Amino acid sequence: MTLKETLAKLESLGSEKMRLQHKKAGASDHQYGVKMGDIRKVAQSIKSDHELALELWDTGIIDAQFLAILIMKPKKVSKDDIKELIRSVQFVNVVDWLYSYIIKAHPDKEALRLEWMKSKDPVAARLGWSLTSGRVAREPEGIDIEALLDRIEKEMPKAAPQVQWTMNSTLAQIGICMPGYRERALSIGEKLGIYRDYPVSKGCTSPFAPIWINEMVRRNNQG
Repeated sequence: MTLKETLAKLESLGSEKMRLQHKKAGASDHQYGVKMGDIRKVAQSIKSDHELALELWDTGIIDAQFLAILIMKPKKVSKDDIKELIRSVQFVNVVDWLYSYIIKAHPDKEALRLEWMKSKDPVAARLGWSLTSGRVAREPEGIDIEALLDRIEKEMPKAAPQVQWTMNSTLAQIGICMPGYRERALSIGEKLGIYRDYPVSKGCTSPFAPIWINEMVRRNNQG
């Protein structure tokens, strides 16, 4: 498919309901409002097309960027490419898809993590904390947990909302995965109170760190 054909296909699948849903989550008007399931179907029909992916990304259209992530060839995406990609994205859901499909398995993810953990840019900082949360959960060796907790306690109250979310995830993962730091993680969560009153659907776990930590520890102990 050409860029023009692909954009026409995405536009035909858009809906006002989905556009409003994206806008509620912080998206701009530069979108068609395509359901995630429909974007996945389009990606399945294209399979991999790295050049088309880059063209789609450069449009800045949210739906096109979602699709671009799915049809990129991760092995062709360098560390510098990733840094360039995140400079042109603002919608947090696109950032998280880029993290899930490209960044978290990238061979240079640790170098990116260390760089982004120092960044003042909210998008980069969000990704830095996402990678840190993943390291705490899967590869905590070599990480100064006390220093992380100090940063979270000091910085999270004033952090940008999109950064708070992944900082909070790191706090929760410390409490869940590292029993020796659980008491302090719970204490910080209670002290800061971030997401204490966050609305959750029935059956879902609250993102409020003390509730999240205690619930996951309970489940793990049952297992």
